[in-house]
Amino acid sequence: MQISNEAYLRRAEGFAPKSKTLKNCVKAFAAGGLICLLGELFRTGALRLGLSQKEAGTAASVALIFLSALLTGLSVYDNIAKHAGAGTLVPITGFANSIAAPAVEFKSEGLITGTAVKMFTIAGPVLVFGLTASVVYGVIYWLGTL
Repeated sequence: MQISNEAYLRRAEGFAPKSKTLKNCVKAFAAGGLICLLGELFRTGALRLGLSQKEAGTAASVALIFLSALLTGLSVYDNIAKHAGAGTLVPITGFANSIAAPAVEFKSEGLITGTAVKMFTIAGPVLVFGLTASVVYGVIYWLGTL
């Protein structure tokens, strides 16, 4: 049986899965926007508590990082990411997730050989050292202002 190229293409298109690009883009945009809105709510709340603009921005970032790490540890963040796609990867929460996820995944291998090693190899030492250093410097700064 012979079939023309045009007829073959029409028939093949009927079996091909439909593109979900637009739907995925909208979901990612909405998820990223909701994360940013949550960050803005944290910042506004911190401003109302009397923090300066700079302190409120820092508090919002810390809150988003903590929330992302907590949700990753509770296996909730990955479920959100399955539906939201890249919208959960781009904001600061995606970076926190990339550090916490390997630590949770490999905790059965032990504290050092599982959690710590995988956290360093997958997330990258720059992120881990940067976050650790910022906490240490923040505590030192806070102790110096007492």
